[in-house]
Parts: sequence; structure tokens; C-alpha cells
Amino acid sequence: MKRFCQTLELYDDREKIARYIDAHRHVWPEILDGIRSVGILDMQIFIHGHTLFMIMDTVDGFDWERDNARLAALPRQAEWEDFVGQFQRSESGQTSTDKWQLMERIFKL
Repeated sequence: MKRFCQTLELYDDREKIARYIDAHRHVWPEILDGIRSVGILDMQIFIHGHTLFMIMDTVDGFDWERDNARLAALPRQAEWEDFVGQFQRSESGQTSTDKWQLMERIFKL
């Protein structure tokens, strides 16, 4: 299994943050199916203020560039990215991998 950790900033706006959280309580079924279909086993998003932290566990053969490109090409994925993009501090048209910044692990116990 591979693990990827990422971060992203939301707009510092209580109403937008609440809407973003609500959207993730009701993720479209096609998005969940697509995530699983490219080899993502588990995905968790945490929030602190307006900063998001994502932990993503994948199959061993997951390739960051290839499999994220596969995910981006799936039906409704671009629509989902546009929808959640209204809450994220990002530029219009950015892919998920453009918006979510990979983090480097600096410690492990």
C-alpha cells in the first residue's frame, strides 16, 4: 500500500466552509466509484480552520501521474472539481492534483 498526504486551502469564509463540508457528506456516487476504480483504497479529509489535510491510501501499483489522470478523465469528475472549486483557494480549471499539494513526510515513529 502507498500513502499520499496532501493539503489545500479553502476560502476563509464560514458559509463556504460549511457548504464544502456538507458537499463531502453527500459525495456523488460516481465520484466514489471513480476514486475506487483507479486504485484508491481509502481517502480521508481533515479540516482545521480553512486548511484541509487529505490522507490517501492506494494499491501498491498506484502511479501518481497516470492514475490521477485516469481519475480526472472519468465521467462527472470534471463537474465535481468545478463544483468543489468554488470553495477552494485555487484557479479556475485546475485539476485536483494542481490544487491539492503533496506533502513530504518528515517524521515517522
